[in-house]
Amino acid sequence: MKQSLLDKFMTRKGLYTGFWIIALFMVTMLIYYTANLQKEVPPIPKTVKSESGEVLYTYDDVVAGKGFFQQFDLMDWGTMLGMGAYMGPDFTTDFLHYRAEFLYDFYAQKLYGKSNKELTDVERGAVKERVKQDVKKQTKLLEAGTVYTDASAAAYHKNVDYLVDLLVNGDTERAFPGGIILPEEAEKIAAFVDWSQLVASSIRPGTEGTTSERTWSNNWPPEPLLDQTTGFNSHIISLWEFLILWTLTILVIFIAYEYLFKKDPDEKLEPAMKITKLYKSQAKLLKYVVIVAALFFVQLIIGGYLAHLYTEPSKDFIVSQGILPFNVLRSMHTQLAILWVAVGWLVGGLLIAPWVANKDHKYPWLVDVLWVALVVVTVGSLIGLYMGATGQMRETWFWLGNEGRELLNLGRVWDIGLVIGLVFWFILIVSLIKKAATNNPIVSTIIWSAFAIATLYIAGMMPVHKIMPNFTVDDYYRWWVIHLWVELTFELFAAGVIAFFTVSLGLISQKVAVRTMLFELFLIMLSGTLGVGHHYWWQGLDEYWIAIGGIFSALEPLPLALMIVEAMKNRREQKAAGEKFDFAIPFLWISGSAILNWIGAGFFGMVINTPTISYFSHGTYLIMPHGHIALLGAFGYISLAFLYMTARANSLAKGLVWNEKLSRYGFWFLTIGALLFAIPTYIIGIEQTKIASDLGYFYARLRDAVEPMKVWMWLRLIPDTLMIVGGGIILYDLTAKVFFSKKEA
Repeated sequence: MKQSLLDKFMTRKGLYTGFWIIALFMVTMLIYYTANLQKEVPPIPKTVKSESGEVLYTYDDVVAGKGFFQQFDLMDWGTMLGMGAYMGPDFTTDFLHYRAEFLYDFYAQKLYGKSNKELTDVERGAVKERVKQDVKKQTKLLEAGTVYTDASAAAYHKNVDYLVDLLVNGDTERAFPGGIILPEEAEKIAAFVDWSQLVASSIRPGTEGTTSERTWSNNWPPEPLLDQTTGFNSHIISLWEFLILWTLTILVIFIAYEYLFKKDPDEKLEPAMKITKLYKSQAKLLKYVVIVAALFFVQLIIGGYLAHLYTEPSKDFIVSQGILPFNVLRSMHTQLAILWVAVGWLVGGLLIAPWVANKDHKYPWLVDVLWVALVVVTVGSLIGLYMGATGQMRETWFWLGNEGRELLNLGRVWDIGLVIGLVFWFILIVSLIKKAATNNPIVSTIIWSAFAIATLYIAGMMPVHKIMPNFTVDDYYRWWVIHLWVELTFELFAAGVIAFFTVSLGLISQKVAVRTMLFELFLIMLSGTLGVGHHYWWQGLDEYWIAIGGIFSALEPLPLALMIVEAMKNRREQKAAGEKFDFAIPFLWISGSAILNWIGAGFFGMVINTPTISYFSHGTYLIMPHGHIALLGAFGYISLAFLYMTARANSLAKGLVWNEKLSRYGFWFLTIGALLFAIPTYIIGIEQTKIASDLGYFYARLRDAVEPMKVWMWLRLIPDTLMIVGGGIILYDLTAKVFFSKKEA
């Protein structure tokens, strides 16, 4: 019978070829767009002057202000162009809104001799058009220089006074104690913030007077005072995204059951791996297990602490905010997440490598060297995060302190240390696995995704020796790490690891696992590479990022989730047949990973990825369910699976007692807590998004917007408590299993 094109594609050779074709195409396109980056980013003007000749600030002031903004980690308190933390204001929006309000009063007096509040609707309409002319027509963001009207220059001076007072004296109503930033530093930060306001309000050259006229930030944020809102393109692209996603979801499910999980008549599951000994290098991983679990537990406690501050920002909780400011704790919360997840994955790679090679490292003590290096980076970076953001490292903050780029806060020395550790880890793995008797696609995926994990982090470190002057360029590469590191290379590693474990645990056949993994790799490269664009279009890059950024972003978790469902079916059949299964707990975490990955990255990812929703929800609580569940499910659960697999291997090798009751409690407390966490944050986020749509983004970010939702904020205590209890159980359980288990009778 003649094979169809789909039949040919769904063979192992076809999937392998398809993966490399799509990988080369997507990477080529990303390189092409990156090469064109300088042509589309908003420039930093050499000078910003008033029309009467006063120099308001210069290029150097903007760059210096960006440095201070990072040094004091203001992105972990408020947001810049909507990116950062949600406690403080969006600095860009504040400057734009207050400038518009000032201009309304100024032109109301000039045109009608009265204040804006005294105008009739007809008069206010005329004033609005004059304000729009000032902001949109008379102010141009150009590299050679920007000229403000004298009215906008006066608005700038008033904005500077507002921001200096805010940053120097603090804002107790929004958990910012103040007392750290100096007035002269705050003035430089004001220049940087005003530049971002120009990005958000100035018309992009080449679009003036056309139907696609838009600002450098593609008309973000929504600001009714200037009639600034999203256009038809966002709506039509959102519609196409839903149509394409629904169609492809049906296609993926069809492919999964028609091709991926279709078994040959003689196809049998391989028996689950038998562990009778631990290699020396594997035994050295036991000390990693408890350290990773402890970091996870501390991160959960900080998360609960932050939830209290979100709810009652004007009150101290246990410790004075003067000692533990919100932004410092938030940076520690996010960095600990990256550290414990990454180290957990290192454990997994080092655990798997000797099994694949069927031999140990020549120098097992190198695992101890890596452990010491990671401890130094962890401890040093956490001290740096605190001292840098609290102004105790004014001369060395960039190298040793808090680099102040949300999610990438480590000082450059700790960045370099982490990269060295990751590269060292890759060398340890590849030096062993390359000696394996068989080098199947699963093993190859694990090796090369480990290499990508080790090297792609470098993208967020350019230039190595100083800060990137232009915020848009800086944020472009920051998202390379956050998105491409996490949603691409981590996903590739996860696909290989899940395939390896489902085969090794006797739950999926080798053929099915390889087919599913290759199809998943194809989807990850298809959606994960240019999918980074859905982070880009409001921060200064061109409008085409709207179209290419979000269409496939929610699709990639589906095949892995379906494979886990198939593995669960096979496990249920084995259980009904009375077969013993030694790896129920590691498999529970792997199963949870695939399901929460689909819920967090797929379902909640699609909630926020469409341009129309993203335009109004950007920088609101609506982002939280996606970020928390996706990170925890897609990557955190695999890290915990590695920890439990290491503990289980140790117990089997040494004949130790293994009780699963407490382990299951830890899993379900954490999982139920994570899912319940989505409910209050989703409801608060929907209300903020509605306010942004109805009144403008400025009002969505005021404390008054979330204060009526305080009941829902307090209800976060329930999921937060469940997760903290779950993390405590996991820490206790792993410690007991690794160090205090007794020999079986």
